Amino acid sequence: MNVASRFPSHKPKPVDNRPHAIVIGAGVGGLATGALLGAKGYRVTIIDPLDEPGGRAYAHRQDGFTFDAGPTIITAPWLFEKLWHDCGGRLSDDVELRPNTPFYRVRFDDGTVFDYSGDRAAMEAQISRIEPRDVAGYRSFLDESRRIYEVAFEQLAHKPFHSLLFTAKTLAGLVRLGGYRSVYSVVSKHFKSDKLRTLFSFHPLLIGGNPFSATSFYCLIAHLEGKYGVHHAIGGTNALVRGIASLVTRNGGQIRLNETVTEIETEGRRAKAVRLASGERITADIVISNADPATTYGKLLKQHPRKRWTDAKLKRGDYSMSLFVWYFGTNRRYDDVLHHTMLFGPRYRGLLDDIFRNHRLAEDFSLYLHRPTASDPSLAPPGSDAFYVLSPVPNL
Repeated sequence: MNVASRFPSHKPKPVDNRPHAIVIGAGVGGLATGALLGAKGYRVTIIDPLDEPGGRAYAHRQDGFTFDAGPTIITAPWLFEKLWHDCGGRLSDDVELRPNTPFYRVRFDDGTVFDYSGDRAAMEAQISRIEPRDVAGYRSFLDESRRIYEVAFEQLAHKPFHSLLFTAKTLAGLVRLGGYRSVYSVVSKHFKSDKLRTLFSFHPLLIGGNPFSATSFYCLIAHLEGKYGVHHAIGGTNALVRGIASLVTRNGGQIRLNETVTEIETEGRRAKAVRLASGERITADIVISNADPATTYGKLLKQHPRKRWTDAKLKRGDYSMSLFVWYFGTNRRYDDVLHHTMLFGPRYRGLLDDIFRNHRLAEDFSLYLHRPTASDPSLAPPGSDAFYVLSPVPNL
């Protein structure tokens, strides 16, 4: 007879005296925040209503197919390498990132195909076939993209805008860079061809922005992609999510799934606890919300006095476009389809006006087609393909 099993020890568990940090949301941002806090000595609890981590980077799995629900493009792999390093690990031990060549294929409504890559000679050859005069424009555009990148990304992206003086000086510098201009207006300054103006201005759409109104700082993406490339994770983007989640748990962090935070409790100007839908109250030394600002201020902090983020201001806010997304698997492979394909319809400005300004569902559309099995066959059964196709639509 195992006496120890019949009479288990009631010795109290050791008290964890580390400061407690609660992170609301197990998306990529919430997980990365939790991992870094754990590495800095915090006891971390991440709370999320879904049944597995990921947030917008959730994965759907069915019948041997794996579909990334959200982001599919990784443009700054060194940021993930730094995250792993800061947490005492190596990215390559947990996640394999591979470059995409070309970055993506663009197909226009008239059948013109353009393979967008970091190979400048190949890019210039394709540009010359569309509009020879725009080769010089491509070079000048890359120069401007680099200048914007060096200021907006390298110097400012990691700095908080807490100081009024710092913010004022920064804004002055950004104005000198032309940040008040739209992406499309900057691109149009360098390119004469409408096709090439579309090709080099669509990037804000990947994060929900309108190229005709998004700040020209997004032009830095051209330099960012050229410098670091476009990558994907073997196993899908959700494999990267699972890797970050492992960084959290290795440092003793806890990820609580299928739990919903309904309120952040405050005392004065400090968050002190969160309350769950179950009624449970969890105290914390700090609380970080990775939920959307409208949810954080309009719902979770609804009882907290708010001078700036009032309900009225949240209601007046302009929200991004929505996406209509299909996930489907096939019983054969389509080897002529690349990993990333952009399919542009007959209208560009008109369609985006319908989406962002008129809030009207147009009869024509543009599509992003994602075929990850072009690079990673493990995401589908043998001889099959996994697809994800999305169409931008007005905010729902």
